[in-house]
Amino acid sequence: MKVALFDYHLPEELVAQYPLPERDESRLMVLNRNAGDIQHTTFAQLPEFLSPGDLVVLNNTKVIPARLIGRKERTGGKVEILLLSPCEGEGLWEALIKRSSRMGPGTRVIFGDGRLVAKVLGKTDAQGRLIQFQHNGDLRGLLEEIGRPPLPPYIKREPEDSDIERYQTIYAKKNGAVAAPTAGLHFTKALFARMGDKNIKTVELTLHVGLGTFQPVKVENVEEHNLHAESLEITSEVARQINETRTSGGKIVAVGTTAVRALESSTDASGHVLSRSGSTDMFIYPGYRFRTVDALVTNFHLPRSTLLMLVSAFAGRELVMEAYREAVRRQYRFYSYGDAMLIL
Repeated sequence: MKVALFDYHLPEELVAQYPLPERDESRLMVLNRNAGDIQHTTFAQLPEFLSPGDLVVLNNTKVIPARLIGRKERTGGKVEILLLSPCEGEGLWEALIKRSSRMGPGTRVIFGDGRLVAKVLGKTDAQGRLIQFQHNGDLRGLLEEIGRPPLPPYIKREPEDSDIERYQTIYAKKNGAVAAPTAGLHFTKALFARMGDKNIKTVELTLHVGLGTFQPVKVENVEEHNLHAESLEITSEVARQINETRTSGGKIVAVGTTAVRALESSTDASGHVLSRSGSTDMFIYPGYRFRTVDALVTNFHLPRSTLLMLVSAFAGRELVMEAYREAVRRQYRFYSYGDAMLIL
C-alpha cells in the first residue's frame, strides 16, 4: 500500500494556531461508516450521538514541559532540547537536539540560572541524544519551572502562558507525554456532566504520547514503516468495565488514536481487553480488523501520517479522504488546536 494514497491538499490558513476560547466550541464532523453520510455540528453536542450504556475511553497522559532552551557552556550559543522519555539511571533522558551535529559527547548545556545542566553522553538508536541532567534541587520541579509546552512544529509561534493549560486535557494526570492526546482537548466539565446525565460513562487509561507517533513516514510503502514504542497502562478495573460494556451491548468510544492503539494492542484473541502495564509499537493501517473500538473521536491529521492511516483503517480510506476534502471545503480548523471528528 502506497503512502501517497494518504495525501491531501490543505491550505496553510486552515492549520489552527490557537485554540478557540472555549474547548467545546470546536466544530464536530460526524461520520457514519455504515451510511457513509456526514453531519456537521459542534463538540458540545457529542452526547447527542452516543447512547446510554456507552463507555468513553480517555487517555489521561499529561504533557511534560519538554522544550528546554539553554546555552552551551563553552560558547554561550543557544541550544534547544526536546525531551522524549526518561531512561534508566539518575537524570538520564532521551532527547532531540536542534543542530545536534554540533553537540558531541561531553557538550554541556546550561539552563536558566545554572541550577540545571545537561551533559550530552552520546547518540541513541533512534538518532536522538542521551543526556544526563545535573541539578541543584528537585529535577521535576526544575523542568516544570524552566521547560515550555512542546507545541508541534506546524504551530508557527512561540509557546505562550495560555498553552500551559490549553495544550493539556482537563483530565491529564500522569506525566510522560511530549505531545497532547489532542482529541481530548475539546472536553469540558459541563460536557462530562451532560454525558453522566445520559448514563454515558468514562474510564481512563494511560498511553504516553511520544514523538514517534508524529514523525513523518519516509518509506514509499506503508507496510515498511515502524513505530517507536510508547508506554501504556490499563488497570484491571478499567479492563473490567470495558469488557462488561461490550458484553452488555454498549459501544466502546475511544477518544483519540492513542486510546485506540492502547486498547487494540491489549485485546486478546477472544476480544477481551486485558489489564496491562508495558508498551506498544502497534501500527494500525487499512486492512486491520478492530476488535474492541466501536466509535472514535479524533482530530484532523497531517497528510501521509500514521494517524491518518489509523483513521482510514477504522472508517475506510475513501470515505475518510472524502471527509477530509469536505472539511477543507467547509474550512474546518486542522491539527492539534483544530476541530474534531466523531466516527460511528
